[in-house]
Amino acid sequence: MSTRIVSPSMAPTLRGNNYDNGDWVLSEKVSFWFRHPRRWEIIAFRRDDGIINMKRVVGLPGERISMQRDGTIVINGEPVPIPKSLLHLRYYPIARLYMGNEVTCDGGYFVLGDDSRDSDDSRYEILIIPERVVGRPWLIVAPRNRAGFVNASN
Repeated sequence: MSTRIVSPSMAPTLRGNNYDNGDWVLSEKVSFWFRHPRRWEIIAFRRDDGIINMKRVVGLPGERISMQRDGTIVINGEPVPIPKSLLHLRYYPIARLYMGNEVTCDGGYFVLGDDSRDSDDSRYEILIIPERVVGRPWLIVAPRNRAGFVNASN
């Protein structure tokens, strides 16, 4: 499945501002036949309006997530370290995570955009239920200067 990135919400990992200049991303479906999405992995999912969206998994089904004022992610009461490859990202405790509020993931995934200031993600919207996950973004194929693997360093 190929998808054009039309929003800056996943920058710098996936880039785009509109349909004319966004990354083209290939997603594969086979991985999730054998395993569930992992924390810090990017997933492709179908929104209520049918549009395919991509965000980073932070909270897994059954977990409780909150965020400290400095952006530290807290899962089930314990701070969770961000992988070294993602230390350049900054998350903001706004909307449902404002002032240390906690969200229960129940049967869904809590996802965040890499550009946390400009991302319509689980801080605002519903959790992503497993049935909505359609693939794992695998490869940026265009533009040529951005070609490469998406989840390679996580």
